[in-house]
Amino acid sequence: MKATHFKQNSCAVLAALIWGTGFVAQSLGADYLQAFTFNALRSLIAAALLALLCLCRRKKHPVPARTGYRKDLVLGGLCCGAAMCLGANLQQLGIETVTAGKAGFLTALYIIIVPILGIFLRRKAPWTVWVAVVVAVAGLYFLCVKEGGFTALAIGDIYLLLCALCYAVQILFIDHFGAKVDGVELSCLQMVTVTLLSALGAMAWETPTWEAVQLSMGPLLYAGIMSSGAGYTLQILAQKDSNPTVISLLLSLESVFATISGALLLGDRMSGREYLGCALMFVAVVLAQLPARRKESRLAA
Repeated sequence: MKATHFKQNSCAVLAALIWGTGFVAQSLGADYLQAFTFNALRSLIAAALLALLCLCRRKKHPVPARTGYRKDLVLGGLCCGAAMCLGANLQQLGIETVTAGKAGFLTALYIIIVPILGIFLRRKAPWTVWVAVVVAVAGLYFLCVKEGGFTALAIGDIYLLLCALCYAVQILFIDHFGAKVDGVELSCLQMVTVTLLSALGAMAWETPTWEAVQLSMGPLLYAGIMSSGAGYTLQILAQKDSNPTVISLLLSLESVFATISGALLLGDRMSGREYLGCALMFVAVVLAQLPARRKESRLAA
């Protein structure tokens, strides 16, 4: 393995570790702050850091002279930010009643949902993707559905499934706008949008207190600086001139790190049935990526 590839792969694994352990910070933050307030504050921290990074990068990389760049940047930031806002707040609501590890695996389902949504965009999915969907459904059954059957599906599980859907939509938006604008600037405007929309939600439905903010300052700083700030930066570094399939597989380790960190730091314990569900879902995540790897291998041959 070339040194550059090792560095990029290391960045991807580190991003997955940061995002996975970020579920612990979100879980701890949920003890003091409601979903919209927590996400508004963490996104504000991330937006400030990304804005500073954009200003530094502008000195070396001026705004492209292409007509319509600013329009694409603003529209992309709004679309991606709206989808991310819904996903992040649904995730935070789910984490209030679900273990960090379980939340990590349910959120990872977006990797399965993306190719399914692609069908509506006239992007045919290979048969292996449909096998992955079947495996994921089986994993969800063991992970979420208790002995009582589907009536036992918890509200937190539903929130996280909807969260995965929102993140899948956000990924498709990024796929569309990311090819037209600078990725860091798009991420910054995305965070600004999440901050504003979450703040509106907090003012409408929540009653945050300064004492609660102080008590959750640790989780907020970790989620803002590490998960949203450093995590997305590492992802950008990892994906630069890399095989996107390999990087996405490494990033999907986020769900594994979420389970491990939840067990080590929060004392979460899952049943054998739930661990089986986690294993099946991880297999589904891997299967969903294999077609792209084979295709890229053929192109490289």
